[in-house]
Amino acid sequence: MRMAVLTSGGDAPGMNAGLRAVVRAGLDRGFDVVGIRRGYAGIFDDGFEPMDRRSIVNIVQRGGTVLGTSRCPRLRTDAGLAEAVQILRRQRIDAMVLIGGDGTFRGGAALEAAGGPATVGVPGTIDNDVPGSETSLGFDTAVNTAVEAIDRIRDTATSHEVLHFVEVMGRHCGAIALAAAVAGGAEAVLVPEAELSDRTLAARIDAEMRAGKRSVIVVLSEGAREGSAEQVAANVAGVLGLEHRLTVLGHIQRGGSPSAADRILGALFGLEAVDAVAEGARGCYIGQRSGAIVRIPYGELDGPPVGLDQRLVRAAHLIS
Repeated sequence: MRMAVLTSGGDAPGMNAGLRAVVRAGLDRGFDVVGIRRGYAGIFDDGFEPMDRRSIVNIVQRGGTVLGTSRCPRLRTDAGLAEAVQILRRQRIDAMVLIGGDGTFRGGAALEAAGGPATVGVPGTIDNDVPGSETSLGFDTAVNTAVEAIDRIRDTATSHEVLHFVEVMGRHCGAIALAAAVAGGAEAVLVPEAELSDRTLAARIDAEMRAGKRSVIVVLSEGAREGSAEQVAANVAGVLGLEHRLTVLGHIQRGGSPSAADRILGALFGLEAVDAVAEGARGCYIGQRSGAIVRIPYGELDGPPVGLDQRLVRAAHLIS
């Protein structure tokens, strides 16, 4: 068995932990393991590299991905798919483990449909928006990064009694914002999945301040509203007649050493992916449901969008 592994899409803390598990488990089974650099683009750019234990030394604690990643529009064309399949055949690739998000898995499904090798996905995205799985590599670390920032902002917000807005990542999914708001004790949260008008938000903030709050922090997902976070913050602060500050965390959430939870998840997801390959599975990705590690068919990618954890939604309303 000649098995390739790549990381694709946005980088996420824990990808290296997943890669390490895939390589070690593959070698343990006697597989010939090959890494593909720069994601799918590496197929076309001769990014194939034999991997052994030395290739993955001291990477479990590192953020990002040592294989590199990129977007690959070429794979979205029929000609590009056909070329990729031919290259993979020349490289004698029997199966591939794909570490990334739903776009990465859709690329794997397209390769299989075009006659390419079997593929098995490992969810790696801080947004936690892969259908069918309760979590993904990088989510826990990103939330912890956001909470640390909120804690620090709380100190200065309390000192100056200034209204603070904190924007976190999540263009289409508010999972990071919701989890960070609950863990950070934010007074309000804005997410793409729920409508909350500026006046309703302003009324909630006003009630908090009348109750004696010296600091108010609003966490918002970058995709919570049409328009910029600056506009939302200015509108709400204008209704209240308050001074405000906006902090945009941006790509800080992508970097840094992965949390213990993401390192463990990388190990479990990676081992299960190699087990799936060894058993002849294809057209699926690994996920977590009710704490169990499961295999999910690519077909679920076209199902309903990932919803927010309603327990956290309730917590945000009641105790934030």
